[in-house]
Amino acid sequence: MEQLLLLIFLPLVGAIITAFTGKSAKIVSTVFSVVSLVLALVIACNFIPNANTQFEVNLPWIAELGINFHAGIDGISMLVVLLTNLLVPIIILSSYKHDYKNPAAFYGLILFMQCGLLLVFTALDAFLFYIGWEAALIPIYFICAIWGGKDRIRINMKFFVYTIAGSLFMLMGIIYLYLQNPAHNFDIQAFYALNLDSAQQGWIFWAFFIAFAIKMPIFPFHTWQPDTYTAAPAQGTMLLSGIMLKMGIYGVIRWLLPIVPAGVHDWGQLAIILSIIGIVYASLIAFTQKDAKRLVAYSSIAHVGLIAAGIFAFNQQGMQGAMVQMLSHGINVVGLFFVLDIIFSRLKTNKIEELGGIAKVAPQLAIVFLIIVLGTVALPGTNGFIGEFLLLMGVYKYGIWAAAIAGLTIIFGAVYMLRMYQNVMLGETNSLTITFTDIKGTEKLVLYTICALIIVLGVYPKPILHLTEASVQHLLEQVNQKLNTVN
Repeated sequence: MEQLLLLIFLPLVGAIITAFTGKSAKIVSTVFSVVSLVLALVIACNFIPNANTQFEVNLPWIAELGINFHAGIDGISMLVVLLTNLLVPIIILSSYKHDYKNPAAFYGLILFMQCGLLLVFTALDAFLFYIGWEAALIPIYFICAIWGGKDRIRINMKFFVYTIAGSLFMLMGIIYLYLQNPAHNFDIQAFYALNLDSAQQGWIFWAFFIAFAIKMPIFPFHTWQPDTYTAAPAQGTMLLSGIMLKMGIYGVIRWLLPIVPAGVHDWGQLAIILSIIGIVYASLIAFTQKDAKRLVAYSSIAHVGLIAAGIFAFNQQGMQGAMVQMLSHGINVVGLFFVLDIIFSRLKTNKIEELGGIAKVAPQLAIVFLIIVLGTVALPGTNGFIGEFLLLMGVYKYGIWAAAIAGLTIIFGAVYMLRMYQNVMLGETNSLTITFTDIKGTEKLVLYTICALIIVLGVYPKPILHLTEASVQHLLEQVNQKLNTVN
C-alpha cells in the first residue's frame, strides 16, 4: 500500500519542490523522475503476473458520497505505469539543450502531469479516475499554451474545449452509474456488477467512448491533434503522444469494455469502422505533409487507429497486441519527436524540402533515427513488429476485410516514413544542413536508450506479454460472462 501511495504522490511532491528551485529545476525534476522510475521498477519486480489487483490502497475520502481513495495495480495498469515512469525522465533529459523561460514552472508542470497520469492508470474508483483525468489535462494545457509556438493560444483553446467537452460526457456517464449503483459508491467492481439493459449501456458507451476517442484520438475526433502536436514545445508533444493518448486506450480497456459489454457489442463495429477509416485517412494525409512534425502527428493517428481496432475486435490477440503496442508506440513516437526537435533546434526548420544530407555531417544521428523509423514501421526484430502483428491477427479474427484495410497502415507507414527519412537524412547537403552538428551529451543518452529499448523489446517481448496475459484473459472472461448474462 505504502509503495503505491509513494509512487503516485512522489511526482506531486517533486512538482511542488521543483516549482521553488529556480534555475536548478532541471536537475531537481530529473532526480525526482529517476527516483519514480526506480520505484516503479521495484514494484514491477515484486509484481506477480496474475489476474489479481496488487499493492491495493482503499482509504475513505468523501465518505458521505461513497468516494474512496481506491487504487491498485494489475498487469494492464502495470504496463502503463512503467511506460509513464520510463518516459518522463527521458522527456526531461531531452529538454537539457533548451533554456525555457521560467524553468521551475515548466518542469514542475511535467511532474504534476505525471502524478495525474498515475492516478488515471491506478484508480479503482470512478471519481478518483475522473480527478486524475482532469488533473493530467491542466499542466499539459499550460505547457503548450505558455511555451508553444505561434498561434498557440487558439490551437490550445481548441484542444482544451475538445477534451473538456469529452470529459463532461464521461462525467455524466459516471454520475448515472453512481445513481444506478445500490451501494451508492464509485467503486469499479460495483460498476462492473451493475445489470443495465442494452439501451442504458448504449448511451453510457457513447458517453465514455467520446471522451476516450478524443484523447486517443480516433477519427473524426482527431482534428485537434495535428495542430496541437505541431505548436506544442517538443517535450509537450512527447507527453501528449507518448503517454497522454494512452489514457484513452487504457480507459476503453479498464472502464468501457467491462462496464457496458452490451453497448460494446452493439456499437463496437462502428468503433472499428471509425478506427480503420482513421488509419487510411491519416496515412493518406501523412503522404502530403511538408512538415516532418505534422507527418509524425498523422502517423500517430494511424497507429492508434490500429490499436483501437484491435481492442474492439475483442479477442486475446487484439488485446495483447494493444498492450504491447501502447508501450512500443510511446517509446517510438518520443524518439521521433526528439530527433525532429534536435533538427529544429539546430536549423530552425522541420520543413522536409529544406533539409537533406544530414547523414553526411551527423552519422550517429542518422543511425539512431533509422532504428527509430524502422521500429515505427514495424520491421521484424523491432518493438513495433510484435504489437502490429498481434493487432492485425486480432482484427483478422474479427473480419478478413477489416484486417486487409487495417493492414494498409504497415504499407503506407513504411512508404511515408522511409521517404521522409530519405529526404531529411540522405542525399547531398545544402547551405543550411552543411552546418549541422552530430548528437552529443544528453542527446546521445536519450536516443541510445530509446534505440536499446526498440531492439530489446523487439527481440525479446516475452516479459511484456507475460506481464499482461493473465489480466487480459481475466478481462475477456469477465466481459464475456457479463455479456451472456445480458443476452
